[in-house]
Amino acid sequence: MNDVLYINGPVQNGLFTIAERPGKAAGIRAAEALNNLLGAGPVPHLWNTVTLAGDLRHREAPDRDAVGRQEREERAIAAKYAPGAAPAGGVLTDTAPVVAALALEMTERLLLEGTLAVIPTTVHLCARCGHMTGAVAHACRACGHQGSRPHTRRLLVWDRSPGTPVLARDEFHAHRARPPGHLLTIAQNVPERLILSRTRDHGISLGPLGLDGLVLDPRAGVHIAVLAAAAQFNAGQPVMTVTENAAANVAAYGALFRRHNGTRLRYALHGRIPYDDTAALQRLCEVHRVSQALRERFLVWFLPLCSLHIRAGITAAQLPALLKFWRRAHLARPDTPGSDVLAELRRRVATGDMRWVMDVQTLSRAIPEYPVTHGSAQKPEGAS
Repeated sequence: MNDVLYINGPVQNGLFTIAERPGKAAGIRAAEALNNLLGAGPVPHLWNTVTLAGDLRHREAPDRDAVGRQEREERAIAAKYAPGAAPAGGVLTDTAPVVAALALEMTERLLLEGTLAVIPTTVHLCARCGHMTGAVAHACRACGHQGSRPHTRRLLVWDRSPGTPVLARDEFHAHRARPPGHLLTIAQNVPERLILSRTRDHGISLGPLGLDGLVLDPRAGVHIAVLAAAAQFNAGQPVMTVTENAAANVAAYGALFRRHNGTRLRYALHGRIPYDDTAALQRLCEVHRVSQALRERFLVWFLPLCSLHIRAGITAAQLPALLKFWRRAHLARPDTPGSDVLAELRRRVATGDMRWVMDVQTLSRAIPEYPVTHGSAQKPEGAS
């Protein structure tokens, strides 16, 4: 098995394109850059399609009778990328056949072991549309109705023993980085009984387990999608690039789905990137006389890598200093990086040590001649 492969945490397939909202692709771009440094081939981009928002879009679409739910998701994903910019590794969704097969295999094993159970459980259903709103009463996220009624039905559940952790420090692939104490605390703040089946129009059906009309919780599904992608590359240590907020939302529900047949999934946290003010970025590049090509590399290659080091998030106030640093590193690029330097860089990338990103000499040796720019238009984001 290969040791490490970086794979993006599945991105929700919402109403946006990568060119319009490049921050959505930060995890994709960071993973691509790191895999390139490791010498790994292109991996698929992962997309999360099991969402209530997707169900609602399909129900309200005027062509819903002509276009199926699966086809609508595929069309939306294809539209995320600029013409001719489809990823070399393809795309993989959380409902792809290979993901669904792995999900059922893992779930059946956990049921046989007694870790998971299918038992009658009382939940609340929306009084208007019948959607399962959860273990406690609250407004329906599917239709917005405030009223609900209790209902007992067989569900897939994980009853944790008191004090059983759902996330530990060693679940993070970050050598010599401060453990995310806040995230660890949030992740633990979940009920001892987790319901892992959900009502959705689209998802991994739990019908084979006798749970007709229910699908696997998408927060578990995104982990299984990463494991399925890793299996394609025979990678024993897949690392999911993900923001702290996303990790807080999915970690507990993915706790049982981070290990399979010797493969172990861990998280690489990255911060947000202030792509929203493109006019300010343009002015900044003009002031520093940065070429369009150099600016694009700064946006789609350096900043995603930098976000893995500055995990709290890059602020707009930091951009001028980062751009100056990037120019220095680019000017310092050697004609031929030494093999020993590259070997040390790969070792650090493989261990999750991202401090090298802020070392100008090391960074200068890591800059590729032609960085991957999947999802970009012909001009950098925000350029006129």
